[in-house]
Amino acid sequence: MVALNRNEEPPDERRIVSAFGVAMPRLLYGSAWKKERTAELVELALHSGFRGVDTACQPRHYFEAGVGEALSAVFSKGAAARSEIYVQTKFTPFAGQDPGNVPYDPQASLTQQVLQSFEASLRNLRIAYVDGLVLHSPYPDDKDTIEVWRAMESLYDQGLVRQLGVSNCYELTRLDALCHRARIRPATIQNRFHAKSGYDREIRAFCDAGGIIYQSFWTLTANLEILKSPEMADLAAKYGRSPAQMFFRYLTQSRIVCLTGTSSKAHMAQDLSIFEFRLDAAACATLDALLLRSAS
Repeated sequence: MVALNRNEEPPDERRIVSAFGVAMPRLLYGSAWKKERTAELVELALHSGFRGVDTACQPRHYFEAGVGEALSAVFSKGAAARSEIYVQTKFTPFAGQDPGNVPYDPQASLTQQVLQSFEASLRNLRIAYVDGLVLHSPYPDDKDTIEVWRAMESLYDQGLVRQLGVSNCYELTRLDALCHRARIRPATIQNRFHAKSGYDREIRAFCDAGGIIYQSFWTLTANLEILKSPEMADLAAKYGRSPAQMFFRYLTQSRIVCLTGTSSKAHMAQDLSIFEFRLDAAACATLDALLLRSAS
């Protein structure tokens, strides 16, 4: 089964609180692949109502300084306070970097790479702390993963990071090993949500049991078959919503935090409006069945 867990939500359905007491929006604005439009689009997203931004210190796919420019503009205009915006960035191992544009010394120790990358993130983002620091992907050798995690824990100890997370971790044994060896356990895991991985059924069950919040990326792109299905069309017509809105609402009711990187102001508004309605049990059962069929 790949049915999702729908625990009772707090009164504020727009946010979920982590095991570390950090309030996180159930929809995060993803800043990847926006290049020179990053500042413009992140600022638009924040003015539209998004209260969480996901980025990374990875020039290959993210323009982190553009996120900082947008945050500075929003704060200076009084549109939002720093405490209202959940800012999440990532440390990216060398294998995921552009060799010609690495934001740290590749010859330095892994610990120093983390610290140098994080210093660059604070400069780029123009803030004094981040709400979430995520390891962009585990290393092939768990020993290296733990060394990097220890460096991330040191940033948490200094109050520079409010919680830690891991991304692109699709092996439950590796996630379990990290949790057992970590002094500061992961508060989040961010994975691609798609049928080929069985929608991370076992990992999500592990997260539910351990108080780890699951974040999904490529949520729409990887699920076009579901979005275009007759069942989804019927549900969307019943609720007067788009298939994308239906899917995002289904997942957020299932304690999944979704990333969306739309560049459309209209789509931003549509995404944020999902909290104006709730899916009933029958609709959720239909979508459970769609995921099960897709993953089979």
